[in-house]
Amino acid sequence: MGPLPRTLELFYDVLSPYSWLGFEVLCRYQHVWNVDLQLRPTLIAGIMKDSGSLSAMRFLTAVHLECPEMLEKVSRELWMRVWSRDEDISESQSILAAAEKAGMPAEQAQRFLEKISSPKVKNQLKETTETACKYGAFGLPVTVAHVDGQSHMLFGSDRMELLAHLLGEKWMGPVPPAPSARL
Repeated sequence: MGPLPRTLELFYDVLSPYSWLGFEVLCRYQHVWNVDLQLRPTLIAGIMKDSGSLSAMRFLTAVHLECPEMLEKVSRELWMRVWSRDEDISESQSILAAAEKAGMPAEQAQRFLEKISSPKVKNQLKETTETACKYGAFGLPVTVAHVDGQSHMLFGSDRMELLAHLLGEKWMGPVPPAPSARL
């Protein structure tokens, strides 16, 4: 019998620059550490009670539900807009522009935008936020490592070295060397 699967859940909101740091590092390490990284868009307002990113996080939830392969790219583009280029992410046109820049067809992005008020999307975002709170979240990002049948909640983007230790892996800084450079 092989080792139990190792899963990392990353609860994040694009209004959190610290979530962005954790997101980028975990996206880089998911294949290095051979973990199943599950991106979990979470409404920081549900934890912190005031953020202004409701539409963006509902949009990401719709993407997660129907087109999860685009979630990483669209999340990254929303972070780029708000934290790198000081652009809006709350207006519909801004969200559509981010999705299109991430490579999502305009008609698909529009379809997802139309779903942000649907009960399915609202309930999923609420459920994900409640799950983060049940793990003990008091801010974002929160990474939950499921290792050897146990769950470990880590708060912050500065806990990657501890996460590596929990996984029994080597921490090689925020940008791990390419696979051929590690040999």
